[in-house]
Amino acid sequence: MKSLIKAVALVVVLAAPVVALAQSDQQPLTRAQVKAQLKQLEDAGYNPAVATDATYPADIQAAEARVAAQNATGYGSPAGGTSQTGSDAPMANPTQQAPMNNSQ
Repeated sequence: MKSLIKAVALVVVLAAPVVALAQSDQQPLTRAQVKAQLKQLEDAGYNPAVATDATYPADIQAAEARVAAQNATGYGSPAGGTSQTGSDAPMANPTQQAPMNNSQ
């Protein structure tokens, strides 16, 4: 019985990394993708040549935030203006009924 428990435990321990690897959806980045990301960071104001240990985390995080904000709206300056969808705006409280117009 003890050998059966040991065998099951061994199978579980050996199978756990395989299951963990099977669940990852992300593919490794290519060299070109890494270079493109570094170029985006440099365009956002990050310069790895002048980064010091004292300012490193803040510098890279600020550049990453600028890149994320730029990627959220696309390239260039943020778009302005409005658009219409053709539907009514949603009610603030969906459980509340809109008043009925009984005048005919």
